[in-house]
Amino acid sequence: MWLKPEEVLLKNALKLWVTQKSSCYFILQRRRGHGEGSGRFTGRLVGALDAVLDSNARVAPFRILLQVPGSQVYSPIACGATLEEINQHWEWLEQNLLHTLSVFDNKEDIASFVKGKIKALIAEETRSKLAEQEEEPEKFREALVKFEARFNFPEAEKLITYYSCCCWKGRVPRQGWLYLSINHLCFYSFFLGKELKLIVPWVDVQKLERTCNVFMTDTIRITTQNKERDFSMFLNLDEVFKIMEQLADVTLRRLLDNEIFELDPDLQEPTQITKRDLEARAQNEFFRAFFRLPRKEKLHEVVDCSLWTPFSRCHTVGRMFASDSYVCFASKEDGCCNVVLPLREVVSIEKMEDTSLLPNPIIISIRSKMAFQFIELKDRESLVENLLMRLKQVHANSVAHYKTLRNEDTTSALFQSTSMCNDSNFGTLKMSPNGNKVDKESSPLPNSEALIAVFHQSGIQSPDSRMSREQIKASLWSDHFVEYGRTVCMFRTEKIRKLVAMGIPESLRGKLWLLFSDAVTDLASHPGYYGNLVEESMGKCCLVTEEIERDLHRSLPEHPAFQNETGIAALRRVLTAYAHRNPKIGYCQSMNILTSVLLLYAKEEEAFWLLVAVCERMLPDYFNHRVIGAQVDQSVFEELIRERLPELAEHMKDLSTLASISLSWFLTLFLSIMPLESAVNVVDCFFYDGIKAIFQLGLAVLEANAMELCGSKDDGQALMILSRFLDHVKNEESPGLPVGNHHTFFSDDQEPFPVTEIADLIRDSYEKFGDQSVELIEHMRCKHRIRVLQGHEDTTKQNVLRVVIPEVSILPEDLEELYDLFKREHMISCYWEQTSPAFQHHDPNRPYAEQYLIDAQQFTNLYKLVSPWTCGAHTEILAERTFRLLDENMDHLIAFKGFAICLDVMYNGEMNEKIKLLYRLHLPPALTENDKDSQSPLKNPLLSTSRPLVFGKSNGDTIDYQKQLKQMLKDLAKEKDKTEKELPKMSQREFIQFCKTLYSMFHEDPEENDLYQAIATVTTLLLQIGEVGQRSSSSGSCSDEYMEDIQTEGSASTSDQDSVFTDVGKMPQRYSQALTMTEGDWTVSLEHILASLLTEQSLVNFFEKPLDIKSKLENAKINQYSLKTNEMSRQISLAPQLLLNFLK
Repeated sequence: MWLKPEEVLLKNALKLWVTQKSSCYFILQRRRGHGEGSGRFTGRLVGALDAVLDSNARVAPFRILLQVPGSQVYSPIACGATLEEINQHWEWLEQNLLHTLSVFDNKEDIASFVKGKIKALIAEETRSKLAEQEEEPEKFREALVKFEARFNFPEAEKLITYYSCCCWKGRVPRQGWLYLSINHLCFYSFFLGKELKLIVPWVDVQKLERTCNVFMTDTIRITTQNKERDFSMFLNLDEVFKIMEQLADVTLRRLLDNEIFELDPDLQEPTQITKRDLEARAQNEFFRAFFRLPRKEKLHEVVDCSLWTPFSRCHTVGRMFASDSYVCFASKEDGCCNVVLPLREVVSIEKMEDTSLLPNPIIISIRSKMAFQFIELKDRESLVENLLMRLKQVHANSVAHYKTLRNEDTTSALFQSTSMCNDSNFGTLKMSPNGNKVDKESSPLPNSEALIAVFHQSGIQSPDSRMSREQIKASLWSDHFVEYGRTVCMFRTEKIRKLVAMGIPESLRGKLWLLFSDAVTDLASHPGYYGNLVEESMGKCCLVTEEIERDLHRSLPEHPAFQNETGIAALRRVLTAYAHRNPKIGYCQSMNILTSVLLLYAKEEEAFWLLVAVCERMLPDYFNHRVIGAQVDQSVFEELIRERLPELAEHMKDLSTLASISLSWFLTLFLSIMPLESAVNVVDCFFYDGIKAIFQLGLAVLEANAMELCGSKDDGQALMILSRFLDHVKNEESPGLPVGNHHTFFSDDQEPFPVTEIADLIRDSYEKFGDQSVELIEHMRCKHRIRVLQGHEDTTKQNVLRVVIPEVSILPEDLEELYDLFKREHMISCYWEQTSPAFQHHDPNRPYAEQYLIDAQQFTNLYKLVSPWTCGAHTEILAERTFRLLDENMDHLIAFKGFAICLDVMYNGEMNEKIKLLYRLHLPPALTENDKDSQSPLKNPLLSTSRPLVFGKSNGDTIDYQKQLKQMLKDLAKEKDKTEKELPKMSQREFIQFCKTLYSMFHEDPEENDLYQAIATVTTLLLQIGEVGQRSSSSGSCSDEYMEDIQTEGSASTSDQDSVFTDVGKMPQRYSQALTMTEGDWTVSLEHILASLLTEQSLVNFFEKPLDIKSKLENAKINQYSLKTNEMSRQISLAPQLLLNFLK
């Protein structure tokens, strides 16, 4: 165990301790007399001295000391009762600390760092022990308080767990605490007087991997868009990495892949997720992937045990997995023996007498007169009780009735499990006879037999030898069934894998596919389900059915089964029924090819349930809009190529070329690029081994063509090499006619290409690449799913920027930063507001520009952070008006493009564009009757018309200036004629709000006083224009008249009238009449406002001065989180008051 470092003098302990190992900074010592064969007396003497001299009579026989070179003071940092225990601590120090200490410059820093690290490890060990005893709440609460204080997150940011570790900053490690919450990875360190805080949202993580650096052999590296961060020196790095992996996977899929991803029930509410939930999810994911079970299955118990295997006449060590509807067994030795027992197959679960030879045994009996004996089960009583409870529930929910179909042929009877037979009537395995063609008119719907039986054709060359091979295979399978079982509950061993690799006989293929995929259980559990789906879905016309109709005649057109209406109609029914069952998937290309092959070897209803098993269990997320699952497996395949075929990877620097070629291998299970009679053998392996079979076969194909691929010059040549090879993969043992394909690249006059036998290719794939475990593949999938999802996010971002960049003058790099802020604002609401409209409207299937939308409150937050038009308390009002203006479709959401264009006008627009935007912000729909500030009366003296306007210019310049202004008005009128739509005139109420906004915008500006005087002048002028315009509305535009009036009055003014204001008593009578006019009679246009503003140079300078968006973006990145946190805190504090007001 680790010890709190306390200083000791080594010279006082020389006689009691013997040094076993030493390094530059650490010493491992053994207690004198301990472990010495002839040292009994010495050991007793030292023990007696310990009892006398030490307050603790029992001293651990091993310890590790920290020694700083040149110092006589040492610090014990670890002790152990056994050599094995102390060696584990020594190895940890060597791997995590020893090489790191060389980066420090002085001894004090070394001692301080090591002591701090050891203290953190002690706290970590204590926390782990408390967690095991479930006495953790107090410690966790203490960590939670620190987490909230240090990072200032809202309460909704649930802390999952925390660890002591080091974060590397360059070559220097920073000791601190790593906090893992539902949405963020956070690190805090206060070391050598310096504070370090890191916040990394999980949605920003682009890569999560275990790696090593110059100083550390094992670190966790977090890669985001701009940085890589290494974390090391964990007490249990495996545990930390698994929790990180789960958190990243759950959060990214919840926020970025909500198209098809469904969380486990325990993870539906993020604020309720715990560390234990994540660990359970990881175990659930592995369980479902390993046994290829439905996603709804929830794992309840995992128990070490041994299973009696009659074929080996011994008990096989392994683990039992018990879920809602299954009891499964996996041997400790990979591939030795696996068993899947659906509870609907189980008849009884009984405890046997406990003996020394059979400790804690139970017997599970199934309907096929087989029994499975498990022994060495811990907590047997509780396990059996839970199993019986779930067994009762499964049988109570079962709607299937077990029947004895004695009239069925013996081949079918062999495979009837819960579906429709009593397995007591087993017969001898025989080949099913070739079926005769059934007249389409008399054929029942759906088809009651596999199409291969109806449209079977024997091979032309050596039919007898081919059939004899089939019979030999069938005989081997018959012998296997007798020894290992013949239902879904059969013992699955290496022997059955070899039989599958040889190719399943055609007469058994469809039935074995049902058993290996466990689609037979779904079939038995849902009697009549498929028929009802067909009735409900047929005859309906929609986009999906149109796509299905378009692809029907492209599905195996070379096979006779799909050259007439029988096969086409069956394919239509299955695809349409599945699209009706699962609208999230609907129909995807390549489903037609797969389904057509399933129909060849299985009855129509069986083919439907096989399709369900493939799409929903065996190839998850493959068949959807973005084919995320297929892309993830392509990324995994690339990594496998680098690991297993390094020479090929070295030659082909960009493996994405191979990935694009191999995509169809995965989507169609080689059916679209290999002759059918060969590809069905691949499908055999897939149904038995899952996606692992496709990975290893793909590697075998690449290895067989590695030399040619290394010599290829371009992608086209590589495609041709692989296509030609796969086109010549033959199956000489196939009993049917070879079915032609459309992938031949060479004409008949070229020399023949060597043929590869499919059985040899599959055997090579198992021998050379069959060591990839399900656990490894699932781990790689989790790792690469992050990369694929972030790749989609990057694609979305680049497409949005490509559309927006031509529309704005903001620099591309600044626009990219703005997009990141926009997306982060969307994400922040998703983190802490599950009912946010943005969260509900995020859809990856939408056009790129509409995938991320923000609502009014999110827009307001962003506006405060990045807009140059800040107006103090008025800012929020202006932001709300801007949002209403941009929300053209009135759905209360806006996309990035509208936001960026609006912001571009504020920063880079010409003065007339900025004024036009401000003008529109004070007209409906931006300004509403219920606007927070729209009801305020006109009280500000700066807006009074009782002070006539006098231009502060000399008389000589005034005439020329008025001519210039008149010309500008004419130019604006011409420009207005060219515009598509004329903006409505502004009423006096709207104009008052417009002036208030301008007045607020000048607050804290360096030229604040000049701007206030200028806006007062302009406001007075515009009020007078509105009055004159109302009186002269019958005669058209009054601008020229009014300017002449202004000129006359201005020239009559005395030279000492430089002020913008004069005495009220001197105001002309006709100006003062404006005060008595009603608001409805008063209007002013955009042209009048713009022309008036142009009369004041300070206002022109204000609107035309260059604005720096970079500094705003930098500040926004820093303050975005705190602004949201403060907003949520304010809402929480106001909630009680709102409740009281409501109750009143």
